[in-house]
Amino acid sequence: MEFNPQEKQWHLFKFKLQFFSVVSFLCIHLSSSAVLAPILQDPSTRLQFLSLYLRTPYQQPTKLLVDLTAPFSWVECTCSNRSSCTYRYHPLPCASPLCNWLNSPACSNCSSEPTTDPICSDGLCHLFFARPRYRKRVRVQALADSLALPVTNGRNPGQLEVVPEFVFSCSERSLLKGHVPRGVTGLAALGRSKFSLPAQVSNSLSSPNVFALCPSDSPSAPGVAFFGTRGPYFFLPEIDLSKHLNYTPLLISTDEDEAYLIGLTSIRVNGRVAVKLNRSVLTVDENGFGGTTLSLSTPYTVLESSIYASLVEAFVNESAAAAFKLTATQPVSPFSVCYDAGDVLVTSAGPAVPTIDLVMQSNDVVWRILGSNSMVRMAREGVDVWCLALLDGGVNPPATIVIGGQQMVDNLLQFDLDSQQLGFSSSVLVHDTMCANFNFTVNA
Repeated sequence: MEFNPQEKQWHLFKFKLQFFSVVSFLCIHLSSSAVLAPILQDPSTRLQFLSLYLRTPYQQPTKLLVDLTAPFSWVECTCSNRSSCTYRYHPLPCASPLCNWLNSPACSNCSSEPTTDPICSDGLCHLFFARPRYRKRVRVQALADSLALPVTNGRNPGQLEVVPEFVFSCSERSLLKGHVPRGVTGLAALGRSKFSLPAQVSNSLSSPNVFALCPSDSPSAPGVAFFGTRGPYFFLPEIDLSKHLNYTPLLISTDEDEAYLIGLTSIRVNGRVAVKLNRSVLTVDENGFGGTTLSLSTPYTVLESSIYASLVEAFVNESAAAAFKLTATQPVSPFSVCYDAGDVLVTSAGPAVPTIDLVMQSNDVVWRILGSNSMVRMAREGVDVWCLALLDGGVNPPATIVIGGQQMVDNLLQFDLDSQQLGFSSSVLVHDTMCANFNFTVNA
């Protein structure tokens, strides 16, 4: 079997990390540093997952679904034969320093007197997470185990760095609703909380509370996630994508939700047509509903019905104009606007279709969505079309706009929790690289 250069780098990286996972216990590196993890896209679900090392005494390769709203990570801990299980996670007593750092309500609200309250009686650390936007309240037991990720200088991965007391919880696989990528056994929480994966890495390694994602659109060559560094982020051929970021504030929701909110103010199509929309629906109301969020667990961008209708109308009209001369054909579910593949010119930046501009706090701060991110090819049962990868979210959804995974592939996104801002590159294809171009050759 022949592999392209990116695939060769990835397979070599996996082999070398297996070697380093064995020797890393002989030379554990505990200084402050930035780390990384490969991020891959499952071709059937189009969901992104991280590949990292979790569990002791031997670090086990673990695949975790990426969730930008989850406050805590969890893994499937069930085992058919407990004696053969290799992981050694442990619960946290209420009296432990780590539980004190977590400030568990289950411990702080329990008195020293005997009680029949099952939460207090076991003396173990539990965590509560309110999700008002989705009308959920979750209580889980806090567990700890070691987490290992390769260090990085921004160009290559190196030896494994260990977070010795990584807090997570055990859950059943059934909690991953719907179809999940093969081999995925849990969820990597990248939300705002102090229990998220980036926050714990930052705390353990004394690094900035910053992470950056560059998801790949390739099912065989991964993108990369950086933790604890604002750059550089080098991609072949020697392009530092940290120099191509625009910035917009990360907004705080009025509720306890962990989602990342950005201040989208308007939408333009083809650089000139303003989409008709009610500006009030773009802001978060007093109940925590509305606003614009980002989600890699949502494959395609979802918009409130009135915004979706206005945007689709503007896109179809501009596509029919002289510059493109595209006529919509029979749509393919779940999309409502599709074009025959033979009519669409494909460029290095994807299908040649009208651009979609998400305008932030000023007209100069624009997240431009090119054809590579706005369109998805649907080829099945004799049908071959390019479809506009946007979905109607209905009236009064929890979030007015959810920017989905298709719109984030081959984009570099930097979440800076220290300065509360989002850095975004728009499509890196215009800089003659892609997220699959990170050099995974291990630098020993």
